[in-house]
This record gives sequence, C-alpha cells and structure tokens, in this order.
Amino acid sequence: MGLRNYLDKKVAPHFHEGGKYEKFYTFYEMFDTMLYSPDSVTRTAAHVRDGLDLKRIMMTVWFCTFPAILFGLWNTGYQANLQIAEFGADPLGGWRSDLVAALTGFDPASIWANVLHGAVYYVPILITVYLGGFIWEGLFAWKRGHEVNEGFFVTGILFTLILPPSIPLWQVFLGISFGVVIGKEVFGGTGKNFLNPALVGRAFLYFAYPAQMSGDTVWTAVDNFSGATSLSLAASGHLDYAASLTGNALTEGAAAATASLSWMNTFLGNIQGSIGETSTLAILIGGAALLMTKIASWRIVLGVFLGMVGMSALFNVIGSDSNAMFSMPWYWHLSVGGFAFGMIFMATDPVSASMTNTGKYIFGALIGVMTVLIRVINPAFPEGIMLAILFGNLCAPLIDYFVTQANIRRRLRRTGGEA
Repeated sequence: MGLRNYLDKKVAPHFHEGGKYEKFYTFYEMFDTMLYSPDSVTRTAAHVRDGLDLKRIMMTVWFCTFPAILFGLWNTGYQANLQIAEFGADPLGGWRSDLVAALTGFDPASIWANVLHGAVYYVPILITVYLGGFIWEGLFAWKRGHEVNEGFFVTGILFTLILPPSIPLWQVFLGISFGVVIGKEVFGGTGKNFLNPALVGRAFLYFAYPAQMSGDTVWTAVDNFSGATSLSLAASGHLDYAASLTGNALTEGAAAATASLSWMNTFLGNIQGSIGETSTLAILIGGAALLMTKIASWRIVLGVFLGMVGMSALFNVIGSDSNAMFSMPWYWHLSVGGFAFGMIFMATDPVSASMTNTGKYIFGALIGVMTVLIRVINPAFPEGIMLAILFGNLCAPLIDYFVTQANIRRRLRRTGGEA
C-alpha cells in the first residue's frame, strides 16, 4: 500500500492532465499497470463483468511458460557444461564464461552450475526483448494517444524461448522490433494483428541471419560445437526409431555427444535446441494449465496433434528409400524440434487463429499437416512448425469465412430460405 499511495499522490499527478509530464502519461501508465491492476474497471450493472480480463489472461499465459523457462535454463547450461567438461569444447569468450568460471565452474553434475550458465545467456536475451518491445509499444501508444496493453508480455516471453542461446543480442533486438512493428503495430496493435508477432520476428531472423538461427552449431553455447541435433540426425538417417525407445538410438556415424539419444531424451528435453523448446514434458505441463483455464483452445491443440499424427502415418505407409524422414513416427515428430511448443503456445494465439469452433479444428489440422510436410519433403528445412503456423494464420480468415457461409446455408435450408 505504501508504494501504491506514493505513486498515486506523488508521481501520478505529474503525468495526468495538467502535469508537467502529461505528454509522457503513456509510459507512466505502462509501468504502473505492470505493478498493479488498472482502476478503470466496470462497476455498474449495465455491463457484463468478468474476473478474467486481458491482463489476467496474459499473466496466466506468462506463468504457464515457467516450466519451459526453468528447464530451459538448466538444459542450456547443462548442454554447454557437458561439452566443456567431457568433450573438451571451449567456453564462448566474454563476461558470461568468466562469471560462470568464477562462481560455479563448468560442472555438468551441478544444478547450480547448469542454471547459472543457462541464465547468463537467457537473462540478457530477456532484458533485450522486453526493452526493445516496450520501446516500440510505448512509442506507438504515445503517437496514437492510447494506453499500452499487456499483449507484449506474452509476445516477449514466447520470443525469448524460441531462440538459440548464443544468438547475438543485437539480432535479438532486431527480431523483436520486426515482430512488434511489422507483425502487429502497423496493423493497429494487439487484437488486430493477423500473424503471430513472435513468429514473425523469428522468421525475420531465420531468413535474414540463417547462420545464427539454423544448422547444428548454434544450439549449444560453446565454441566450435559440431554435434548434430535430433532433427538433423533423423534427416540424415542416423536414428533407429525401433531401438530409440530403449536408448540405443543411433547408427554408426552419429556424433559421440548424442550417442545415448533416445525418444525419452527428446521428450524430457535433454537435447540441444532453442532455449524453451526442448522439453515436451515441461511444455505440456504449462499447456495443461492453459487448457484447464480455457485460455488455450483445446480444439486447436487437438487439430494440430491429429493433423501431425495423420500426415506422419501417411508418410510411414508410403515409405522412401532415399528420404529417412518418411519413416519418422508421430511420437518423434511430437518431441523433436519446436512442434510441442508451437502447438501449445503459438498456434493457440486467439488473435491470429481461427475464431469459429469448426474452423479451429481445420486451422489446427492444417498446421499439423503442414509441419510434417515441410519436415519430410524439404530436406533443407527439417523444422516446419514456424512456417506452418504462419501459413495457418494467413488462412484463418478464409477458413472462418467458409465455415460461416456453410452455417448460413444450413440455416437457410432448415428454415426454407434461399442460399
């Protein structure tokens, strides 16, 4: 209450109408609502009132990413420390490695050493993302004369989790700037964007700076790392899916660093990858909370899952002597790459997804099918969930249009009208 009273009596008057900082009210309101709920709420009986407002929805999604964040901190540090301690890799130079060496060392058996090593890469990314996002959100709100909403809280946290840990911070700033400005603000801001802003930013980085966003060398924060990811192992035919369930997953020629790779490794997340995308289990824990609170649509999640299962089963039946990805089972598609994260946190974005109930099934199934198609058919791009979701976003209005028109025609036939 002390801070609330101080802000209301000492600080707020300077930013309200007539105050000397009146023109900067947007920025004050942005940080005030980060700390407290706004007091401009409906109190009369003439309106529908609900305890779940935009801020609570966004904060719930934000908290649901915590399992992926916490595991990502540990796994990012563990993968780096493992390469340093057991395979002779060198730490990346700079203050990060100096800090870890001074405080905990590079011991992969130490939880604190792993978490600290992951944090020195993740926290700067997080700060850069929110700093860049708040600058652009604040500038657009200031120019338009309205308040900053809470939509960027989710966009920002999701963007941090789909990046490789060693990405340069200036590229992080460019990516989130592109995602916020081009993916959202030019269309009117939160609620008016037809593409997922976090994925727009990542797509920009992928095509503008592919060397820092793709390949086998960017996913582990050590110098000169050359181990293969699970998706690249699958694409090159180095995964034995039958043996992988018991842990004897690799054929001759795979990297020693991944010699114990099994499906359980990929499900639990003990693999290289983007910071928050490796652990399917952690993602599903957060996803369960989103589904139980009805913030995420179970229809979209089910559609994505069934689309992926159906398409992968079809490729399994067709088979191929030259393309090993044809034989990848659905449960491997679920646990490798960013599929689980995209299915739970990206495809379910209520703004850029389909709005009709039937459309949500179709929208989700389209994403699931497209993901497997891109992974299997395009050997140069083994990951496919990002482009599949953006393609689904583009198709969402058209899907809803045809679903709505079909409903109209059914009602007209039922009532004896003309279509």
